[in-house]
Amino acid sequence: MVSIKPIIAALALTLCGSAMAFDLNLNSLGEILQGGGGSGSSGVDIGQVADSLSKTQSLSLEDEAILGDEAAAVLLGAIPLVDDRDLQRYVNRVGLWLALQSERPNLPWHFGVLDTEKVNSFAAPYGYVFITRGLLENLRSESELAGVLAHEIVHVVERHYINAVQKNAQLDLGLTLAAALTKTDRRAMDLVTNSCRQLYARGLDKDDEYEADAKALVLTARAGYEPFGLPAVLQTLAAKRPDDSTLSYMLATHPSPNDRLSHIENATGVIERYADQPLLADRFLGAGRR
Repeated sequence: MVSIKPIIAALALTLCGSAMAFDLNLNSLGEILQGGGGSGSSGVDIGQVADSLSKTQSLSLEDEAILGDEAAAVLLGAIPLVDDRDLQRYVNRVGLWLALQSERPNLPWHFGVLDTEKVNSFAAPYGYVFITRGLLENLRSESELAGVLAHEIVHVVERHYINAVQKNAQLDLGLTLAAALTKTDRRAMDLVTNSCRQLYARGLDKDDEYEADAKALVLTARAGYEPFGLPAVLQTLAAKRPDDSTLSYMLATHPSPNDRLSHIENATGVIERYADQPLLADRFLGAGRR
């Protein structure tokens, strides 16, 4: 098993100055969360969509940290980080800014770019978020990057991976993690590790993916970005050839881009008023990119 300590060291890149030093236009989403108007109508009340972001779960924060470390080790044991400190710092800064606007800003968030041409993104409990080099190379602006990272942040905030591991392994995750923590029950940790591997191979439920898409729009708007970055990414991916080998893993673990676009359409109406927020394409192309 991969040790999590060098993983954390690799991801914990130094951020200079204030938390972000980004001059984004941070808009309050008070009106959005109240389901306020905006051009167009929507079948989804964004206030209700965002209202459940801080659900109470039975798993302790300590247990979540153990599961998150193990899940991140599974990912990084399979795919290394891109060896580019500037790029990793940039993605961490964008991700941290978004995470600070979420309902779990105090998690020890870490963001990383995985060195593979495969197009995908992942999260792990306790604040780990990853995007592949292949997906990053398909993006055109910081708004699009923010949309992808926000989608994964929502998975963490909503504890989608925790719920999926517990459901699919049909185990009492709290007791299993407690046994693993003692380091005397190797079988318990093996069970957790294998559950994480199976989950990343299979992906989350479609409903979790659709929920993360809708709430990502809210989070990117809250962070001051033009909120349609994620739909723009999905449109880019939908336009690719279906036999493109770089898409195979994403298509095996996520609903198709067209299906996701159809679902996300219902959540766009009340945030159209924020469409004039910045895309930041120039900064994306210049910061940490080679």
